[in-house]
Amino acid sequence: MGEGLVSDSELRQLLFIFCKSGYKARETSSKVELIERKCLALFGKDYKYTVIYNSNGELCGHYPEKLVILEYMQSGNGQDEKTQQSIEPLYDIQKIRELMLKSRFARCRQRFVIPIIMYEGKHICRSATLSGGPEIYGRSGLDYFFSGGESLGTQATDSEDLLARQNAPTSSSTGSNEWPLFDRFRGQDIKLLKMLSVGCISDLMVENKKVKFGMNVSSSEKVDKEHRYADFDLVSVPYPGCEFFRDYRENGFNAEGLYYDWSQDFVDAGLSIPENLSSKLGIDWKSYRSWDLVKITQNYLKLFLHVVKEGETGLLVHCISGWDRTPLFVSLLRLTLWADGVAHRNLNAAEILYLTIAYDWMLFGHNLSDRIGKGEDIFFFCFNFLKHITSDEFSVAVKRNKRSVSRTDSESCMDGMVLLDVDKQCLGSNSSLNSNISVTSLSSTSSPILICTGGPHEDITNGSLRCYGSPALDNGKPRTPTHREPPRSPPATSATSPVAVPRQIRRSSGEAAKSAASSTCGSWQLVSQTGSVKGHVSSRDSPLSVHSDVSSSSSGTASTGAVFDSICEESERKRKLDEVRITFNKLYCAIIGSRYTVESGGISSMIDSIASKVGFRSGRGTPV
Repeated sequence: MGEGLVSDSELRQLLFIFCKSGYKARETSSKVELIERKCLALFGKDYKYTVIYNSNGELCGHYPEKLVILEYMQSGNGQDEKTQQSIEPLYDIQKIRELMLKSRFARCRQRFVIPIIMYEGKHICRSATLSGGPEIYGRSGLDYFFSGGESLGTQATDSEDLLARQNAPTSSSTGSNEWPLFDRFRGQDIKLLKMLSVGCISDLMVENKKVKFGMNVSSSEKVDKEHRYADFDLVSVPYPGCEFFRDYRENGFNAEGLYYDWSQDFVDAGLSIPENLSSKLGIDWKSYRSWDLVKITQNYLKLFLHVVKEGETGLLVHCISGWDRTPLFVSLLRLTLWADGVAHRNLNAAEILYLTIAYDWMLFGHNLSDRIGKGEDIFFFCFNFLKHITSDEFSVAVKRNKRSVSRTDSESCMDGMVLLDVDKQCLGSNSSLNSNISVTSLSSTSSPILICTGGPHEDITNGSLRCYGSPALDNGKPRTPTHREPPRSPPATSATSPVAVPRQIRRSSGEAAKSAASSTCGSWQLVSQTGSVKGHVSSRDSPLSVHSDVSSSSSGTASTGAVFDSICEESERKRKLDEVRITFNKLYCAIIGSRYTVESGGISSMIDSIASKVGFRSGRGTPV
C-alpha cells in the first residue's frame, strides 16, 4: 500500500472495531480515541483545521468527540508548521460552537449541520433532516430539565433570537406561527448554514415528512410552511433508504437493473431541482423513476459535483437521520475529489480509505453491525460503486467544453455492448472465475424539466422486478424480489450484433471459439447491459469474491494494457479509485465476508468455496 500514516493492520483493526458495535461519543474506548487521532493526522497532511470538542456527546451523542472544521488547504505538504500556526483561524470557532449548541434541536437526533469536506474554499456539509414538533419539544424540554433551566438551546439568550421571533412570518393555517420553538431553533440552524456559506440544501428523503405511529416525527426544508429556507437552493433528490439495499444483496450484489418501487404508500417526495442547476447537466431528470440503482446514484453525484464546482457557495447533503444515505454520498464526494487531486492530495489510497471509513461512516454513527445483520449492505455498495465513477464525466478537473478520450466515448458506438480482454498475467490460472467483469457506461438525454411530483408513477406497471440471469436465493430457493421494474429500456439479456475487434488480436473462427469456450486469457468477449459476460449475474460484486476486482482494475499489464491503449488511455483518476476499491474489497472480504456464508445459504457457500480456492479466503472464512 505504499508508505504513509496507515498500515494494512490499522485498516483491518478499524474495520474490525467498526463491525462489532456502533459508535457513541459517550462510550469511547482507547482504541476509538486512537482512530480519532489518526483522522486528525490525516486531515493535517493537507489542511489547516480547528477542532470543536464534543466531549461525551455534549453537542451530539453520535458525532465524533473531535469535530474538524477545515479552514484552508496547506501548501508545501503541511511541513511549515510554524508558518501555518501563525495564521489566525478564519472562523470564530466559539461562535460556531454556540450556534451548533443552539441549533441542534432543529434537526433529528440533534445531528446539526457540520462541514466535513472542503473544495476550493467551499464547505460540503452533512446533517440530519429537520425535527418535527414532538422531537423539538421533547428533546429541548429534557435538555432544559437536566441542565437546571440554563440550557442555551431552549432560551433566547441574545437580542438576535428575540428579534427573529418578533419578525418571523405568521401562518394563516396554524394561527400561532406554527409552534413557538420552531422559529427559534430553525432560525439558529439557518444562521449556522449562512455562517458556513452554504447555499444549496440537498434532501435525499423519499418522504416529505417521516411518519411513525401516525405522527410526523421529522420534516424537511422543502415543506417548511413558513418558507424559512427560501434563501437557499432547495434540491429534492429522493433516493432509496437503507432497507432497499437488502434487495441489492439478494440480487447478487448487482446494482445494475435493480429498481426502486416508487409506488409505495409512504413515498410522497418528488424530484425538484432549481432550473439553474437542472438545465446544465444534460440529464433527463423527468425519468428518474425509471433509473436503476447505478444510474440514479451516478446522476445525483453528478448534480452534487456540479453544485460545488460551479456554485459560489457550499452544499449540505442530508437524508433522515444522516447515517446511511448521507455517508454514502459524502464518501463518494470525498473520494472523487481526492481522485481528481483537488482534495486530500497528499493522502495515498490506504489513507483516504481509512479516513472515509472512520470519519464519514463510523464516527458519524453508521451502525454497520446492525446493517449487516439486516442484510442492508449500503456500506459495501458505496466502495464497490467506485468502479462506476472512474470516467472523466465525474471529474471536476475536466473542462466540459473539451471532449476527452474516455471509456464512454470509446463505447458510444457499441449500443450497450463492450469488449473485454482478459489478461493471463492479471488473472493467473483461475481466469474462468474472473471472466465476468462489467464495464458500464452512462447515457442521458437533455431535458429542461425542473419538478417531478411524488406519488405513484404512471409508467410503473404491476409485477415484480425481473432478475436477469441467476435469481436471488432464499434458503436455497428462488426468491421473488419485491421491487418493480419500469417497462421501458429493460436491460438486454444477450448480446446483439457483434462488433469489430482490433486487428492485432483477430483470430480464426476456430481458434476464437476454442478461446471463448475455455476462457483463455487474451480473448475478447461481448458483455451485455446486465454487466456480465453472456448476460448473467455473477459473483464479481460479492464481498466473498475479490479476485475479479484485481483483474478488472489492473493497469498496464502485458496485452491488456496494450490493447486498451488503442481504445482509451487509463487515467490517473481511474487508477486511484480502482486502488481504493480493490483495497476495500480485500479488507471487507477478510474481516466481514465470513458472515455471508452463515446467513445467505447455498449460493454464498458456493461463492465462498470458489473464493477460497483463489487464495483470498481459507475454507473456514478465516482471513488469509
